[in-house]
Amino acid sequence: MGVSGIKEWKEGIINNAEIDKYLVDGRDYIDNQSIFASLNRNSQPDAHFIRDILQKSLSIVTLDSDETAALLQVKDPELWEEINRTALEVKKKVYDNRIVFFAPLYCANHCVNNCAYCGFREANTLEKRRILTMDEVRQETISVLREGHKRLILVFGEHPSTDVDYMVDCIKTVYSVNEIAPNSGQPTNIRRVNINAAPMEMAKLKKLKEAGIGTYQVFQETYHRETFEKVHPKNTLKGNYRWRLYAVHRALEAGLDDVAIGALFGLYDWKFEVMGLLQHTHDLERQFGIGPHTISFPRMTPALGSWLSDHSEFEVSDENFKKVVAVLRLSVPTAGLIVTAREKAAIKREVLQLGCTQTDASTRIGIGAYSDQKKELNNDAEQFTIGDPRDLDDVIQEVGKLGYISSFCTAGYRCGRTGETIMGMLSHCVEGKFCKLNAVLTYREYLNDYASPATKAIGEELIKKEISEIEGNEYFRNKPHLLTRFRQDYSDIVKGKRDLYI
Repeated sequence: MGVSGIKEWKEGIINNAEIDKYLVDGRDYIDNQSIFASLNRNSQPDAHFIRDILQKSLSIVTLDSDETAALLQVKDPELWEEINRTALEVKKKVYDNRIVFFAPLYCANHCVNNCAYCGFREANTLEKRRILTMDEVRQETISVLREGHKRLILVFGEHPSTDVDYMVDCIKTVYSVNEIAPNSGQPTNIRRVNINAAPMEMAKLKKLKEAGIGTYQVFQETYHRETFEKVHPKNTLKGNYRWRLYAVHRALEAGLDDVAIGALFGLYDWKFEVMGLLQHTHDLERQFGIGPHTISFPRMTPALGSWLSDHSEFEVSDENFKKVVAVLRLSVPTAGLIVTAREKAAIKREVLQLGCTQTDASTRIGIGAYSDQKKELNNDAEQFTIGDPRDLDDVIQEVGKLGYISSFCTAGYRCGRTGETIMGMLSHCVEGKFCKLNAVLTYREYLNDYASPATKAIGEELIKKEISEIEGNEYFRNKPHLLTRFRQDYSDIVKGKRDLYI
C-alpha cells in the first residue's frame, strides 16, 4: 500500500462517536486534579487507616482513590510487610495457589505511529520490518507448542497491512495447528488466543469476537495526558488520547467479555499511573458493571532507536515496582496481575509472591523469533529489551520451588465463566476453586508431556499437596459431584487423555 493509501486508511480509523458516547458532560474519566488531590490528602497516612484498608481489601472489593493513594505513600517498612502479606492473602483467596503461563507471539512490526519509547515506531530506520505469512505464523505456533504453552497473546503494530482481517487470519491459523508433545507423544494445541492490538471501532472488534479470541488487551501507556501527548505525536493515530482511553469500553460493548488494561511504567510518576489504572477500573465498573480481567504494569526497557527508553526521568526502582504490584493487588482484587519477561528473573520471583497471577516464559519478541529461538536473538526486529529469556521449563521449575502450581487453564473462556459471571465468582472467592482444579489438570499434562526430570520431580510432590488440599477442602466436600468429576478427569489425563476441564 502506498503513502496515499496509508493516509486514507488512517483517516478512517478513529470514530469520534465511539468516544463521545462514554464521556460525562464532555469529560473523560481521568481527572489529573483529583488524582493529585488524593495523593496530597494522603501523603502521611495513619497506620490505623492503613490497617482498616487492609481489612477492607480482604472482603474483595475495589478500593477507592483515597484508600489507594494512602497505600501508595506508606513509608514504614513494617507496615509495608503487613501490606505485602495481605496482598498475597488476597491473591490466594481470589485465585488460589497457581500461576498461569502464556507466551506472546509478535506477528508484525510495521507501524504508522511514532511512540518515543518504542522500537516499532515508524521513524525508526534501524528496525528491520517484517510481517509473518500464515505459514510463518503456523511455524511460530509449532515452536511455542514444543515448549509446552497452551495460551498465546498475539501482538501487532498498527498498520493497514495488519488490520483486523490479518489478525483474524492469524487467530484462525494458530487455532488450526496441532503438534505432538515430545515426552508423551500426545496431541497438543493452542487452546486460547488473546490479542494485544491497537484501539478499534466496534465493527472490527466484533470480527475478533467471531474469530474466538479470549482477552482483548490495550495499554494506555500513560494516563498523564501531558506526558501522553509528549511521547505520542499529535499527527499519529496513537496521539489521540481519548480514542485509546475508551478502547476496552468499546470492546465490552461489542461483546468481548474479557478486557485487559495496562500502563508502561517509566513514562510518568509511578504513583499517578497506579491511580490512573484504578480510575480506569472504576469507570469500567460504573459503565459495564465489571472491571478489567487483567492488569499489566511493565517497566520501560531499552528499545533500538529510542533515546527515551534508556533515559527515563521516571525510572521505577525495584522497591517501588514491588509496591506497584502489592497496591494493585489490594486495590483491584479481582483482576489478574501480569508480570512480564521485561523483568529480570530475580524481581519476577519476588513479585510472584506479592500477588501476581500470570507470567510469560520462553519469551521471544522478535518477528519470527520462536522458529529461530536457539539462534542469536535479532535485536533489530524487537519492540523492546526483555530481561528474562529463560525457557518455560526453567521458570516452571522455579515456580514449583516457591510452592506455586503452574497452570495452563483456559476453562473459564470455554465454560462461560467470563465477563460478569467470572467477576462475580472472583469477588465471592469461588472462581479460585475452579482455578485450582483446572490448574492441577493442566499441570499434570505438562509434567507428563514436557517436563524435564528435575521439574517433574518437584511437580510430583507439589501436585500431591494440591490434591490433598482439594480433597480436604470444605467447598469440594459440599459439592461431591465436582470432586468426582475432578478425580475422573485426573485419572483420564494420567491415562493419556488431554484437554479436560471443569
